[in-house]
Amino acid sequence: MKRKLKFPTPYTVLMIVIALSASLTFLLPSGSFNTLRYDSSDNEFVIEGGEERETVPATQEELESRNIYIELNKFKEGKIKKPVSIPGTYKQGKAKPQGLLEILYAPLKGIYDTIDIILFVLILGGFIGVFNSSGAFNEGVGYLAHRLKGREGLLIILITTLIALGGTSFGLAEETLAFYPILVPVFLAAGYDLLVPVAVIYTASCIGTMASTTNPFATIIASDAAGVDWTVGMNSRIVMLVLGVIVCIIYVMRYASKIKKDPTKSLVYGVPLPKAFAGEQALPVEKVKRRTQILLTVFALTFIVMIYGVSRMGWWFQEMTALFLVSSVIVGVILRLSEEGFINEFLAGAKDLLGVAFIIGIARGVTFILNEGQIADTILFYATNLVEGMPPMIFLPVLMFVYSILTLFIASSSGMAVVTMPIMGSLATVVGVEPQEIVNTFLFGMGLMSFITPTGLILPSLAMVNVNYKQWLKFIMPLLVMLGIIATLVLWGGLFF
Repeated sequence: MKRKLKFPTPYTVLMIVIALSASLTFLLPSGSFNTLRYDSSDNEFVIEGGEERETVPATQEELESRNIYIELNKFKEGKIKKPVSIPGTYKQGKAKPQGLLEILYAPLKGIYDTIDIILFVLILGGFIGVFNSSGAFNEGVGYLAHRLKGREGLLIILITTLIALGGTSFGLAEETLAFYPILVPVFLAAGYDLLVPVAVIYTASCIGTMASTTNPFATIIASDAAGVDWTVGMNSRIVMLVLGVIVCIIYVMRYASKIKKDPTKSLVYGVPLPKAFAGEQALPVEKVKRRTQILLTVFALTFIVMIYGVSRMGWWFQEMTALFLVSSVIVGVILRLSEEGFINEFLAGAKDLLGVAFIIGIARGVTFILNEGQIADTILFYATNLVEGMPPMIFLPVLMFVYSILTLFIASSSGMAVVTMPIMGSLATVVGVEPQEIVNTFLFGMGLMSFITPTGLILPSLAMVNVNYKQWLKFIMPLLVMLGIIATLVLWGGLFF
């Protein structure tokens, strides 16, 4: 009997990506752009390139003499903190190929570098473990299933819209990992498969950040780095957001309706439930107990506080992690768990998300290979040469594709903006395109690739629901093609309106 080839686990996929990235350091020349950063203590710019380092006065003239059209105030106000690449300064350097040892060290360095996210995921798992021990979640889900019977599609519309609004406004992305333990049981109780919750949560987050309107980590940093006000080009982003959300909702609802009628048509038919959701399944209930109401209120308030803290108070992983730790203790007190019982439930919950935490760390290892092999700037240099001199109608979609490819190597939107915007922005006047269209092209290109890039959040998201990457690609590719066409039309529209 012939053995069927099985798609590798996310860990193997990421190690293959790390190995391929390392192989590129042998094939591509090492090189870098000179960088400029602001030193607030001395009110001067520090310019670095290779072994060279010089300081110049922090003036607008110094910026523009180097083809950097960013307002000086953006540096002084701390809006641009990372070093900015200087256009036209790329030069090759000594090759730094990354061998077997570097491949081995890369995931370890990635784990060190993402320890804040990893701790957040593990503490989140502990919180879910303690909460699930009460049975309140099953009861609450059962009540929701009873109330929504026959109207389950409203879940898809509501959650997609809310998460997309979070993505477009304040960059809701990594935080969505916290939503899977809440929403997976809800969608399962509604009669959907494991793919539907990840489709709803992840596509909503991606389309939101793809059409970022006020997202400070993407739109505002990119606009500042391109030397344009972030409100310019907003109309195109709003159009992309509305059309994208509508298309995503229709696409997911069609799939959800199909598998609800016939579960055998599910792309993940027969896939076992993740351990965290494999226990007792929720049954419809007409009324919730008083203690359950209190627990669900604490549960909901935790996430409301998290969203408010991130969007309004500048919270990041340290504050979010502390919030879930405190909430875990509060839930334990309400349940009157013993000290030993609390610790056991907390550790069991954290254990369920340990695999997700490792995936996040390993994915970051790719960045170390590219940076230490000094080929990230080389890839950017070749990409710039590829699009230079094209007519605007061709330039914009090709640049969007280039940004999609670059996202494989630079997954951070703020990092990509600071590194590429001064260089790509300087091409705008050459090809007759307004700088805001470069910003939108950057957003749309990164956003499209975020749906599938292994170095982003898709692998840890899939690990949360026990869906493999191959199944996800089969599901998402038609939607990705549709969104790519819409994005191209919106970019073309920006040239005329």
